[in-house]
Amino acid sequence: MFVDKVKVFVQGGKGGNGAVAFRREKYEPSGGPAGGDGGRGGSVILIVDEGLKTLMDFKYKKHFKAQSGEDGKSKTKFGKKGEDLILRVPPGTIVKDAEKDIVIADLKDKNQEFVVAKGGKGGYGNTRFATSTRQAPRFAKPGEKGQEGWIILELKLIADVGLIGFPNVGKSTLLSIISDARPKIANYHFTTLTPNLGVVKIGEGESFVAADIPGLIEGAHQGVGLGHEFLRHIERTRLLVHVVDISGQEGRNPIDDFYKINEELTKYSSKLAERPQILVGNKKDLVSSEEYLEPLKKTAEGLEYPVYFISAATKEGIEKLKYGIWDKLHTIEEPEQLFDEVDERKVYEFENKEEDIIVRKEDDIFIVEGYSMERLVDSTNFQDIDSLRHFQEMLRKKGVIDRLKELGINEEEIVSICGMEFEFFD
Repeated sequence: MFVDKVKVFVQGGKGGNGAVAFRREKYEPSGGPAGGDGGRGGSVILIVDEGLKTLMDFKYKKHFKAQSGEDGKSKTKFGKKGEDLILRVPPGTIVKDAEKDIVIADLKDKNQEFVVAKGGKGGYGNTRFATSTRQAPRFAKPGEKGQEGWIILELKLIADVGLIGFPNVGKSTLLSIISDARPKIANYHFTTLTPNLGVVKIGEGESFVAADIPGLIEGAHQGVGLGHEFLRHIERTRLLVHVVDISGQEGRNPIDDFYKINEELTKYSSKLAERPQILVGNKKDLVSSEEYLEPLKKTAEGLEYPVYFISAATKEGIEKLKYGIWDKLHTIEEPEQLFDEVDERKVYEFENKEEDIIVRKEDDIFIVEGYSMERLVDSTNFQDIDSLRHFQEMLRKKGVIDRLKELGINEEEIVSICGMEFEFFD
């Protein structure tokens, strides 16, 4: 099954919690702190695998989570780092942030890697919180959550040449003749259901990749037929080989077909419509083709397109066309990409929840929420005076106390911090 677009959820592993532990040594207060840090959570990493041609592996499994880090241990031992989760994708895969609908990575090179969801940092053990005045801290920090979010993986085939045209004009047959591709070919009026790639060999060490792009019919850009699903696969091609049926057997005029397909390209993307084209009239072996030879030649000349007349059935003109494509490719530069430019210098991160602190008043109760507040509450030992002091210090540093004062809080009024209620004292 050919799958070229999927939506999946990725989540980095949670960092391990810091440990609260003490040494049992003489002359050390309470034995001395000895809690180690938690290990970092594993990351979700996408890697390009040239052996893959589809996103089939993501069709039935939608959630991917990397391993969490181990908790810290006694004797100041660190927890083990969580293992990264490696997801292999075919070359030509575009990665999008599903929420913002922006491109965050373009994976097209062999073994190219992209960290799509970083693992969370491990929490500090109580050893980290020891000071000259706080020699036996009884609290530690929990590990951070890993980055998470929905992403869209969209495959855009990497090919030098895209074969376009109406269904049943001979694109699949042509591809099978000039390359090593073996598409399913039959004389039916329905279009091929999947794009096919083939390597066309010219000489020793010389070749190009051609793709048969199915589904193009009138209205394709609006979702008619399968065109809207496969138009993306010609976005990377440098040259379009436009195949028309000059026999008229289907009851269609090849000149009209040519303009209709180009109109669909223009409506899909004006940049795509400007790609260099070679016009190919197929089924020349049939007598009825004589009627359209000259009109098609004039059409091509008017647009300054090279034109070739072939018969995929008898292989007439195939070699001439193959070398004509090769020569044309040498005059064409890499195409301008149609999607948003990806800044390779930036490491993409999902929305940072660390500073997402909300302070509000509701029904005479002051409410404090947010991921960093959850971590602070989780790391606090409310039975220990040093831990409570640290809790209050962090509230001040993060601006929570000032924000509560701005909202008009008074002494002894109730403050709910992540579900736990406290009386306010300044």
